[in-house]
Amino acid sequence: MTKSDERPFILGLGGTTKPDSSTEQALAIALKEASDAGAKTELFGSDRLCALPHYLSDPAGLNDTGKALVDAVRRADGIILASPGYHGTISGLVKNAIDYIEETAADERVYLDGLPVGLIATAYGWQATGSTLAAMRSIVHALRGWPTPLGVGINASGGIFRGGVCADEGVNTQLRIVAEQVMRGSHRHDFD
Repeated sequence: MTKSDERPFILGLGGTTKPDSSTEQALAIALKEASDAGAKTELFGSDRLCALPHYLSDPAGLNDTGKALVDAVRRADGIILASPGYHGTISGLVKNAIDYIEETAADERVYLDGLPVGLIATAYGWQATGSTLAAMRSIVHALRGWPTPLGVGINASGGIFRGGVCADEGVNTQLRIVAEQVMRGSHRHDFD
């Protein structure tokens, strides 16, 4: 549980196989907003997503990357989840990472119970952003999390991300708002 004198820990989870993808750049911008607002943040992006074996595919158990992801989820006071819209839904790479949350099923805080989860979907067109956001909301609800009121859908077909900077001020505003909503929600579980 977060104490009022501690900074909340916000986990950023998502991306594609490319570290400079629109998805990962959008996620990094949102995490910077959370950091600027006082959060401790961690980006679990492309390099680490690619190092995750298919969930439960290794009879020996979780590899170090899988263990690090589960530990970060357990410590999180909030999550910002970002996925590209592939064929109208979330990518297999991001879904595989989400599947690792099953490791928390027997924890005191099961899955994402009570956690605010900000959502970002990027696609090369508008159609996939809406359906991807809807799929992400359904997944977060199934994991007992609280999707933020704003989900950010980004049409990245115009190349609005370059070098970690977004040229669209409307998108920057939405990324800031989703980070703020996760930050505000991260204090909801101060029950002590």
